[in-house]
Amino acid sequence: MPSFLVETYISRANAGERDASERRARSAAGERKQVSFERSIHVPEDEICFFVFDAPSREEVALVAQRADLEPIRIVEAVSSASPKEDR
Repeated sequence: MPSFLVETYISRANAGERDASERRARSAAGERKQVSFERSIHVPEDEICFFVFDAPSREEVALVAQRADLEPIRIVEAVSSASPKEDR
């Protein structure tokens, strides 16, 4: 299943918002059968936070992001390298 990044803005002054946003993202993804929330990646220096979802389409992720009030800047498909465990 494809992975998608939801890029959002979180100011340095409001870095604690990531935890609340992550809870909302996890909850909203749980309401969709084919969407799973994987993790968040916060880059405080750049005031950017990425929320990573596995989903069949960008549209499904957009619905979850809207439901979670993530206020996405953009949503893009992402490809990860295999983990060392998967290489064996």
